Amino acid sequence: MVAMRVRGRAPLVRPEHGRAGAIRDLGGFEERRRQRRRPEARRARSIRAMGDRGGAMEEDEEQHQLRAAHTRWTRGHKGSRLAPTGASSASAEQGLTPDLLFSRLEGLEDQELPARPKPTKVTVVGVGNVGMACAQTILTQNLVDEIALVDVQAEKLRGEMLDLQHAAAFLPRVKIVADTDYSVTAHSDICIITECAWQREGEDRMSLVERNFALFKNIIPELVKYSPHTMLLVITNPVDILSWVSWKLSGLPPNRVIGSGTNLDTSRFRTLLGNHFNVSVHNVHATIVGEHGDSSVPLWSGVTVGGVPLAAFAKEHGIATDPEVFTKAHKYVVDGAYEVIKLKGYTSWAIGYSAAALVSSVLRNQRRVHPVSVLAQGFHGIDMEVFLSLPSMLGRSGVIAVANSVLLEHEAAMLRKSAQAIWSIQSKLQF
Repeated sequence: MVAMRVRGRAPLVRPEHGRAGAIRDLGGFEERRRQRRRPEARRARSIRAMGDRGGAMEEDEEQHQLRAAHTRWTRGHKGSRLAPTGASSASAEQGLTPDLLFSRLEGLEDQELPARPKPTKVTVVGVGNVGMACAQTILTQNLVDEIALVDVQAEKLRGEMLDLQHAAAFLPRVKIVADTDYSVTAHSDICIITECAWQREGEDRMSLVERNFALFKNIIPELVKYSPHTMLLVITNPVDILSWVSWKLSGLPPNRVIGSGTNLDTSRFRTLLGNHFNVSVHNVHATIVGEHGDSSVPLWSGVTVGGVPLAAFAKEHGIATDPEVFTKAHKYVVDGAYEVIKLKGYTSWAIGYSAAALVSSVLRNQRRVHPVSVLAQGFHGIDMEVFLSLPSMLGRSGVIAVANSVLLEHEAAMLRKSAQAIWSIQSKLQF
């Protein structure tokens, strides 16, 4: 005989063979089974099911309304550089909406890009320390299906390609190609430019900009020729000026040209605050905007640590804030790269991880907000056609929108001064 336990009750006992069997104390199991077969029980179950479907339909309708509101936002502000900075009466009635928090760049394409082709592909121009750090971090994070490397030094280029290919057994399956010919970059989703002219001893900044400008005249048109729907990510310094140069040379809409900007500066800033307060950097929210350089602007008014607004907390508890402390903290951030260069000769890994984070946000359509160099004309009183870093939402189409950050007056003034510093050099370039 085989014992079977039914719904936690006493066991149902039956012989292993034949129909005969003995049922011992089923606890009303047979009676409940008969009730379920009755028509009225079936009707009750149908009514309950309809109620469940009705709840699901209500949820579907709510999701539909949210998607409709999102579509109105992303396709709004056509022909305008900025969304309205003040809420209309209708907007005030609706409360906080996405179009109040973010603004679209002028020239932003209204339609989504075509479905991205497979395999996803990223090109890295320049296989120096920075270029290879970008390639390596993107490769190990499994962000793409193909990486193309381009450089004018054929032997070094082939050596770097082979070095990565030989690690195939330890890495995600990624196709790695390299060539001095830009045809190898065809159909790239993102092109990362790290190629640069080395600064000569005693060379002033304007001379360096002009030599990199000449270099970009040969690079950018070739990239766009083979990948007309690509997005350009500029890392070469001075990144803000060269992002503007890339936009002009490429003919791409402004939402598809960005510079790494202060994305890394912001990471250094958050790391400094995290170490000071002995808290995870992931729980520190702080941003540096403006030029990637000496005139960058730390937004102290928006710093939060573990959700606590730093400035408001200090004011409420009567804690004096020493401007000198803020100045030293900013100097530490700005000089961070110089210290690394002094110690090891160059920077690479941090900017590599910064680039990988930007690539991830774009290709995976994460809609994360990064402080990257974008066309800033029209924001915060900037009337010059300059690229500088502002908190920007990144997704599959590039720069989806720019955050309408609330700045204190002195922060806005510093941002405009930063724009002027960029313009004083940029305006001297001749196409």
